[in-house]
Amino acid sequence: MILPAVNKDEATGVVYRRWACASPDAVFLLVHGLGAHSGRWERLAAYFLQNSISSYAIDLRGFGETPGPKGHVDSFNFYFKDILALADIIKRECGAKPVFLIGESMGGLIAFSLAQRRPGAFAGLICLSPAFKSRLKFGWKRRLRAYLFCIMGVKKLIKLSFTSAMCTRDSECIKEIERDHHEHRHATPQLLLQIVLAGWRARFCPGALNIPVLFLVSGVHDMLVDPAAAKKVCGHLRARDKKFIEYDELFHSLSMELGREQVFGDILQWVRLRIKGGEK
Repeated sequence: MILPAVNKDEATGVVYRRWACASPDAVFLLVHGLGAHSGRWERLAAYFLQNSISSYAIDLRGFGETPGPKGHVDSFNFYFKDILALADIIKRECGAKPVFLIGESMGGLIAFSLAQRRPGAFAGLICLSPAFKSRLKFGWKRRLRAYLFCIMGVKKLIKLSFTSAMCTRDSECIKEIERDHHEHRHATPQLLLQIVLAGWRARFCPGALNIPVLFLVSGVHDMLVDPAAAKKVCGHLRARDKKFIEYDELFHSLSMELGREQVFGDILQWVRLRIKGGEK
């Protein structure tokens, strides 16, 4: 798999990849999950490029080719700032084309949180397996150690207990993840705390959104996040235009999973209706 070059905006320091067509119908701003990076979106971006939709994928701080400590951020506000900066880059390069914010796993949680704060920045929100509630197990000793590190400000990396095979059944994707030196499964207590707090806010105070929202989740086979939490958030979210789709047989990483073509097709149909203002 040959990925497009990584770009770095000198003014903001934002690191991203771009899959662009000359005159797109719409643009996706893609936010990856924990341990991943912008290259994870290659298959999705290639599919939509063939359907006249450009994609810009960010490397979140602490991941991919961003500088600084790996697996760390003090606050999601830094992620929000970088994503909005990339949205400005998209507007400069693509004009008034509608921009849809898409996040997977932790990226879905971040995208949801940002869309609530700045809904006017995007034409719609798409969350793939959003990490509103984790299914990963942490023993009390690890929880206590993480808590102590957090209150002391110690940026010690904690190894996360998930594997590539828990994300996807696609053997080629598993091989790519395993040999990719930009992939890692570590996070600081500060980042983990941000994930927990954002998940609580989403589950218990989902609030309202005035943009179209699409939730796509795997079912019982998701070993990383709880799809029932996403269903609860969607149900309680006050939004005029929202849709929830569950794929019972698929694993967590819908953008890299076997059967992803169905997921991509559902996204394409949903986006085209919103672009054209068709009946939902």
